[in-house]
Amino acid sequence: MGCPDWPKCFGEWIPPTSESELPEEYRETYLEKRAKKVNKFSNVLSTLGMEESASSLKNDPSVYEEEKFNAQKTWTEYVNRLFGFLAGNFMLAAFFWLLFAYRKSKLIWVCGFNLVLMAFQAWFGSIVVATNLVPWTITVHMLLALLIIAIQIFVLVVLSNRSDLFNRFVLPKWMKLMLWFIFGITFYQMFLGTQVRESVDLLIKQGHAQNSWTEMIGMPFYIHRSFSWLVLILLSVLFWINEQKNAYLPIRLAFVVLAIELLSGVLLSHFEMPGLIRTSHLLFASVLFGILWMFLLRTRASTA
Repeated sequence: MGCPDWPKCFGEWIPPTSESELPEEYRETYLEKRAKKVNKFSNVLSTLGMEESASSLKNDPSVYEEEKFNAQKTWTEYVNRLFGFLAGNFMLAAFFWLLFAYRKSKLIWVCGFNLVLMAFQAWFGSIVVATNLVPWTITVHMLLALLIIAIQIFVLVVLSNRSDLFNRFVLPKWMKLMLWFIFGITFYQMFLGTQVRESVDLLIKQGHAQNSWTEMIGMPFYIHRSFSWLVLILLSVLFWINEQKNAYLPIRLAFVVLAIELLSGVLLSHFEMPGLIRTSHLLFASVLFGILWMFLLRTRASTA
């Protein structure tokens, strides 16, 4: 919540570095703007038939709490928006390049859809800000980001196959099915992980001690932890077979990334680690998602 407004930050394209640069009643001003935006979004939800979500959003007191200025959070959010702006413009440039390079290709429609999705993601980011990080909006924002990444990887793989930049991997059918299973669990794990993270953030705000978090979160945490062990076991089997025969680099990378990601999860679960570890946990989960997805797209099952 470093920037209370969107797309500008405190009404400026270059955000402030100290509270003295802000108007005296900036919190009241942006709270009023937030309330108007929340009301509009709630009306949209009602129109879509999501009456319960709309009512819950309007009556959630945490939505109407304006945080104090924090320069570190402000510039973290500002840099996040800059990267989003760059990503969107590069995606736009790639779309126009495809129009000239592959005029009759279906990839143009795929990239066009992803471009629209990117624009929607930017708008939804403003909703995440306006609703003061209401948990379910964070999850939707994260899943949209994964979908955008998945489509981008798909386009890259298709283009690389056309230009023979990469060879396709040939795996036994059972191994490819296992990879799809691991990929599916990994995707579900990321969805479940955002739910756990949201619960942890809420418990921190309420002042609960870390040793009580797992019990208070309950089943989502235990499922998340159990599935992590399942992914580790399955990927370890694939890693061992891979080292004995094919030694495909993506499987090696996936195993190493998973090990780091699980280590960060253990640190989060049992030790009071700084926010950087939380970010690392999500980052390596996203990298694992990308590696598995690209490997699957470049893999075909053998007929043997």
